[in-house]
Amino acid sequence: MRKKEEERARPEKLSVYLYIPNIVGYMRVVLNCVAFAVCFSNKTLFSLLYFFSFCCDAVDGWCARRFNQVSTFGAVLDMVTDRVSTACLLVILSQVYRPSLVFLSLLALDIASHWLQMYSTFLAGKSSHKDVKDSTSWLFRLYYGNRIFMCYCCVSCEVLYIILLLIAKNQTENLLNVVVSTLTQISPLSFLLALTLFGWSMKQTINIIQMKTAADVCVMYDIEKQQHKP
Repeated sequence: MRKKEEERARPEKLSVYLYIPNIVGYMRVVLNCVAFAVCFSNKTLFSLLYFFSFCCDAVDGWCARRFNQVSTFGAVLDMVTDRVSTACLLVILSQVYRPSLVFLSLLALDIASHWLQMYSTFLAGKSSHKDVKDSTSWLFRLYYGNRIFMCYCCVSCEVLYIILLLIAKNQTENLLNVVVSTLTQISPLSFLLALTLFGWSMKQTINIIQMKTAADVCVMYDIEKQQHKP
């Protein structure tokens, strides 16, 4: 009898899929699909849709806490949406700018660092990949411990990539020439580009630290596993 009551109290599988923050997550996926469908034909519309989808990342997190609908599925959906959307934008930029290897390298770093961080979190038995209190890097702790700093770094990356797409005039642009040319023009755009470049550099530095820290956790797990073998 008691077992039946506990089963009734549990949320059904469908109800988790229909959590408000998860519905916001589905909307983000749809927005990104539409955005990338018009990325070359209408850059302005793409930028608006993409950035709106990016901003909804904060909305689904707020909804999860507000309505007590935090879920593992929602967290995974959120991270996958973030990584895939950024990856797609980096691929597009690699087709617009030369050398394209710059953006493909950034894509690889972004995916590798976040995947390793998630995997090392499970190995360490932590409930969240943002739990980095035991890290020796002050910058890494600051990033996950200070929402304002994290927001600045993440927004800087996405805005920088959007700016680069918008200012590209053709599909054979030299990245360094375009960036230097824009920065030397005293304008609101040059100021915004400089501001986002600094935040972007911080984010890439953190990605490298995150990848190395997570790799160390995996290696230590292997060493401990070997030591406990009979």
